Formats: sequence, structure tokens, C-alpha cells
Amino acid sequence: PETVRMGAVTTRLVLFDIDGTLIRTGGAGVRAFARAAELVFGAGDGTRDLRFHGRTDGSLVSEFLRNHRLDDHPANRARFLDAYVFLLDEELRRSRGEICPGVTHLIAALRDCPEPPAIGLLTGNIRLGAALKLTPHGLAQSFVTGAFGDDHLDRNELARVALARGSGYLGRPLSGNEVVVIGDTQADIQCARAIGARCVAVATGGESLPELLEHSPALALESLSGIAAESILDAGGCTERWVDWEALYCAGDTRWDHGEPSPGL
Repeated sequence: PETVRMGAVTTRLVLFDIDGTLIRTGGAGVRAFARAAELVFGAGDGTRDLRFHGRTDGSLVSEFLRNHRLDDHPANRARFLDAYVFLLDEELRRSRGEICPGVTHLIAALRDCPEPPAIGLLTGNIRLGAALKLTPHGLAQSFVTGAFGDDHLDRNELARVALARGSGYLGRPLSGNEVVVIGDTQADIQCARAIGARCVAVATGGESLPELLEHSPALALESLSGIAAESILDAGGCTERWVDWEALYCAGDTRWDHGEPSPGL
């Protein structure tokens, strides 16, 4: 990707989303959600009309309850999620999924930086669900701080929680521009923007590269494979948006090409 660089940006904290960014579970979470809806509330169509990408577990349960004219109360959400994590564990034992391309190398590269940033999570998964998903891949111990779906229903509020916890871990207040959020949906871009952070959007999960580019992330990539740690830490420190033009061309998204000469020519 081509950029024109401005002044240096110092990144102290890198926050990763989980589903579609770090790992793919092959739909284990959706299956567990559907089973919990039927087991706890007798709803055979518990995932109807729900969009899972970029959501918090709590907001999904809340929407399910309202869709089925059930009381959207903390006690009902807790009952649902207690069953959900049990069933999620069962689904993951059947098929634990896979690590997304480039993730293991990037985490190692971030650790090896001369001034390594703190590495944390910013995920809509409740804490136990996150551990169940990451532990089989040896990733759970990679993260020292973060925010989870237990902390708030709103994804943007989770970003504020993650910023505060990152500040506590590092022992000083962090500003948003010292933080990079890595995620695979527009919700990740929006929650990064809510705290003034920069977002690296990666098209390995819920949305395609052209869809992510519509929301102007600091850096847009087809995957994390082969990306240098410095590119992540410097994301947003340039006068032009980073764009993976080759990936767009291969995806057939050539909206810049009008298919005819410029009128001036």
C-alpha cells in the first residue's frame, strides 16, 4: 500500500477483536446461541433476524428477548448466557475452528518491537466465552488487558473500558491516538473512532474489503498475513488512507476505473 507519512505516531496499546480477526469458529457461537434460545426459552428460531458480526453477546441476547416479547431483564440475560457458554464449550469441542492468517506472526512481531505495545482484547464476547474460543489455539495468554461483553452492552462503551484498563495497566493515562484497534467489521472502526483511536480493518471475517473501506479505517487489509508490526503501529500516521489496491483489484472492485478515457484526454 502507498502512503505519504506525517510525524511519527507512538502506539502504546493494540486491541484485537476476536471473531473474524483472531480466529474463526466455523459458526460455533451462532449454533450455541440458537441452542441456548431453545433450551432456556423454548424458542426454535432464536437467531432469526439477528446480525452477529461486530455485536456484543449481551446486546444480541437483549435483542432476542425483545424479538420474542420476553422480559429484557438482567436476570433473563444472565440465564441465557449461563446456558450459552456451556453449549459454546460443547460446540467448540466438536469444531474449534482456526486461527486467522498472520495472527500468530503479528503478535510475536509486536512483542519483539524495540518498544513493544501492550496487547489486549476489545471484544463483544463475554469473558468466559472469549477464553473458551482462544484457549484451544494457545492465544489466551497473549493478552494482558481488555474489555469484554460482560462490561457493557454497547460496543463503543467497551472501547472506553478498554482504554481505561489499558491506562491502568501501563500506569499512565492513554490518549486515543496512542491506541490501535484491529477488527473485521464496521463496528470495530466505529468503536475505535469513539475513543479517538486508529483502526486497522481486516477482511477475514464479517465484511469484505470494499465494505470496510467505506468506513475509512486508518489501514485496510485483506488479511494480517505478511503485514509488518511497524505497519500496524504506524497506521493512521499518514496523509493518505492506506489501501490494499491489489486486493481490491483481485476482488473485482475497480470503481476508480470508469472504463473510458478522461474527457480531458
